[in-house]
Amino acid sequence: MKLTEHTRFSGCGAKLGPGVLDKALCGLSQPAYPGLVADFAGGEDAGVFRLAPGLALVQTVDFFPPIVDDPRLFGRIAAANALSDVYAMGGRPVTALALVCHPLKALGLEPLRAMLEGGLEALVEAGCALLGGHSVEDAEPKLGYAVTGLVDPDRAWRNNTLEPGCALLLTKPLGTGLVNMAVRAGLASPEAVEASQASMATLNRAAAEVLAAFPVKACTDVTGFGLAGHAAEMAAGPRCGVVLHADALPFLPGVAEYAAMGLVPEGTYRNREGRGHVLAGTAPEGLLDLVFDPQTSGGLLAAVPEAAAGDALAALRAAGVTAWAVGEAGGEPGSVRLA
Repeated sequence: MKLTEHTRFSGCGAKLGPGVLDKALCGLSQPAYPGLVADFAGGEDAGVFRLAPGLALVQTVDFFPPIVDDPRLFGRIAAANALSDVYAMGGRPVTALALVCHPLKALGLEPLRAMLEGGLEALVEAGCALLGGHSVEDAEPKLGYAVTGLVDPDRAWRNNTLEPGCALLLTKPLGTGLVNMAVRAGLASPEAVEASQASMATLNRAAAEVLAAFPVKACTDVTGFGLAGHAAEMAAGPRCGVVLHADALPFLPGVAEYAAMGLVPEGTYRNREGRGHVLAGTAPEGLLDLVFDPQTSGGLLAAVPEAAAGDALAALRAAGVTAWAVGEAGGEPGSVRLA
């Protein structure tokens, strides 16, 4: 049994493109609730609602079809991905609800049980209590979680508060979408598969806890819109854009070759269509396929003052977190440049 044989898309590659979402959300508005700190209008990774001085809820939801065939591993990756948005806001996950779509006749009960066990394993590791959930019969399997966390609203990280003089740190390598396409084509190397699965299954908890000791000026997690797509959200603030250094970007083994072979997820083209206009200057076609590759359970992209970047990198690595300096704040607001 291969879970991915029952799906058209995989992982965060199944997300609607950013351009489509922009159009769908355009014109939606709601009252200015007194406790509202962040909602869908700002393009944040999660919503934030103030409950009391120094205390706010962080709420997010993520679900998707399988990106791996092992049900338990898929469950863990789905939970890690859902938890990530809370970490990207500087919050601490506390509760979760499972969202399940399952083709019972095609797959049976045991894969579903294994998925839920894998998800629960990740939630327990995060100290996040699973309270319940909701399930529906569907033609394709999908799993995810609605996660609630806590944060001091005055200390919450935002994705569009980038300031000049910041370095950009990334905590996971890129290329999970390309590796998945290579797996589907039977062309992925064992090294690429192992590295991709290990990265997706790793929580962003340790990275967030280390970064909390530093003056983070902006933060997001790199998921379905790819590195360039999420960098565009960071560049959307009023003060400056983003510069990414192509030679500093970390990639999973083999992904450049997979891109050259045309093993590019459909989500990459949706990302390029929806966010390609923010790129300043030109970039090689092959590089665009890498930086717009939809990531599943990707790393944090954090902006810290350049004076603190070296210490932050050292602290991340000392905690066992992979980390790279991949760029800096710079250029016109709203722009992303590949240097």
